[in-house]
Amino acid sequence: MIQVTPIPQTPDYVKGVINLRGKVIPIIDLRLRFGMDQVDYTDRTCIVVVEIGSKSGKLNIGIVVDSVSEVINIKNADIEDTPSFGTTVSTEYILGMAKMPGNVRILLDIDRVINSNELAIMDEVA
Repeated sequence: MIQVTPIPQTPDYVKGVINLRGKVIPIIDLRLRFGMDQVDYTDRTCIVVVEIGSKSGKLNIGIVVDSVSEVINIKNADIEDTPSFGTTVSTEYILGMAKMPGNVRILLDIDRVINSNELAIMDEVA
């Protein structure tokens, strides 16, 4: 994984910034953002750069993920609404469920992963 420059006084899930093609990109660890256990980074750990909306326009953010196994195109017809799991399970970050041959993929709503306060931090870092 590319070297990340730490930024002091940011939340623990904000790992820092990288220089990607001349642009400063803030990096967050998705595991830490969701309150999951931290794991050591391996040769399969990746940074996926996503574009989200902010008050100042579009913002590129790098998301640390355990690994990337494939990149696929999903048709709208293959996406179903998130099923109800009852009141104790929060599904606010789930965009929908993609039906794939032999399994189902959970689609993350990246615009909801980062709230407005966190987005302001990312805007300042970038």
